[in-house]
Amino acid sequence: MLNVHDLCKSYGGARSRDVLRGVSLDVARGEYVAIVGESGVGKSTLLNLIAGLDTPDRGTIVLDGVELTALDDTARTLLRRSRMGFVFQAVHLLPHLTAAQNVALPLALNGTTPVAGARRVNEMLLAVGLAQAANAYPRELSGGEMQRIAIARALVHRPPLLLADEPTGNLDADSAAQVMRLMREQVKREGGAGILVTHSAAAAAGADRVLTLTADGLRPQAAQTNSDFRFA
Repeated sequence: MLNVHDLCKSYGGARSRDVLRGVSLDVARGEYVAIVGESGVGKSTLLNLIAGLDTPDRGTIVLDGVELTALDDTARTLLRRSRMGFVFQAVHLLPHLTAAQNVALPLALNGTTPVAGARRVNEMLLAVGLAQAANAYPRELSGGEMQRIAIARALVHRPPLLLADEPTGNLDADSAAQVMRLMREQVKREGGAGILVTHSAAAAAGADRVLTLTADGLRPQAAQTNSDFRFA
């Protein structure tokens, strides 16, 4: 479903610094992949390139047969809006909107009718266990609840690809474990694919594959099993 081939990215002009060099990655539909690595190795840069938020110096990114690296800014924005969902460490919920209204945003942007949108929002709030918080504002929710709302928003339009960048960084261990299980369950249920970028081995332990990003590209870690999914 996702094919990343020979991706390279540097910053700094004349005194440029290679951030990514020759990175390749294939992710199948239904697969949940974690990418770990030291701070500054380029994990977030890789996610931004896959999302089309930045462009590589070399290499290709193909999502469901569409080459992102061949699209202009407008086309990448439209593809990102319809075919990707995002969960970040900072939840970016709009404070003046209720939980349900925040979840509904991707549907509105993609032209879903209000009736169909309301039905889908209710489904997602039930899925993340927060149907009772539909009319609550972000300031009335805990950190873990806000992150669960962010997951519902990321998946409400059934995107083929979910991208998550350090989504548990601000959460306690119990909330983090709940959020990680929820993301995996929703990706599997919707038949999409997910990429989690994290520095935490515990957060990565629930993935189908764990890859380590180094200066020489991605390398696999030992195979994980669901029974290994633990938070310290």
